[in-house]
Amino acid sequence: MKSFFATTLAVVALAGTAYAADPAEGTWKTQVDDGAYAHVNMKPCGAAVCGTIARTFNDTGEYQSENIGKTLVIDMVPQGGGAYEGKVWRPSNNKVYIGKMTVSGNVLKLSGCVAGGLICSKQSWSRVK
Repeated sequence: MKSFFATTLAVVALAGTAYAADPAEGTWKTQVDDGAYAHVNMKPCGAAVCGTIARTFNDTGEYQSENIGKTLVIDMVPQGGGAYEGKVWRPSNNKVYIGKMTVSGNVLKLSGCVAGGLICSKQSWSRVK
């Protein structure tokens, strides 16, 4: 009986560990914006998820942008069902917007809005890993 409970506890603990990873975690490829795109590493930051620019690319290939290491996705708090709310920084104009994000499988949809959400810009990102 002891071994049954120990085995059950181990299975539950492993399932909990596998389930604990946030679906937004990983590396994502942005859409092209102003002639360039990036790989963004999404990781937990407190109770939220944040994304940092890891690599940058343009039409000639990978290049060393001054934005590498900067936070692009800021404090995205899970709302349930793959939805998040937080902020988004747009490097091309150095502005921070009200952000919303949804993750479904290997697709991340991100929007940055102004004027209380009346004017928004959207992108779809694909999972790199």
